[in-house]
Amino acid sequence: MTDPRWNDESPEWFVLRSQTKREHIAAKILGDIEGVEVFCPRIRYKKATRRGKIWWVEPLFPSYLLAKFHYPTLSRQVTSSHGIINIVNFGGQTISLKEEVVTQIRALVQDHSTEEDIIEFKPSISVGDEVEVADGAFKGVTGTITEPLSAQERVKVLIDLLGQPQIIEVDLYSLLLPQRPQPEP
Repeated sequence: MTDPRWNDESPEWFVLRSQTKREHIAAKILGDIEGVEVFCPRIRYKKATRRGKIWWVEPLFPSYLLAKFHYPTLSRQVTSSHGIINIVNFGGQTISLKEEVVTQIRALVQDHSTEEDIIEFKPSISVGDEVEVADGAFKGVTGTITEPLSAQERVKVLIDLLGQPQIIEVDLYSLLLPQRPQPEP
């Protein structure tokens, strides 16, 4: 017996659970299936490692991606695709997403992306921001940004060192930056 919710011929958006760290592979495979549209936004950021700072790309929604398809005809093919665990459901009921929800997420991603579905995270600082040094010789010391040196991804920070104000130059990515309130949509 078919579920009456899926008698409509139009495709709908669903949340799919994927294998960990396989979202992009699952998205590529699903994208090759005729009648399936996939949305798997990712975030790109610099991260300090033992080898130095390198760019990391991770999914915006780890272990999840969105796919639009006609449920009655493609659900079995979608769930049996490489990297897909299941279609997310609540209380045993498969729930589709409203088109407006996906459109809003897509608009936010496109407003902040440099490539298709990749948001590039760049720290935002301003003179006067209170920060904390996260690594190096001054780890744990708090200070105030006095001058950004953007070309070198470095900043000058005013700290209190042995009771005297001192300006140090540190790597932007070695700072814990202040949380900024997000604007209301």
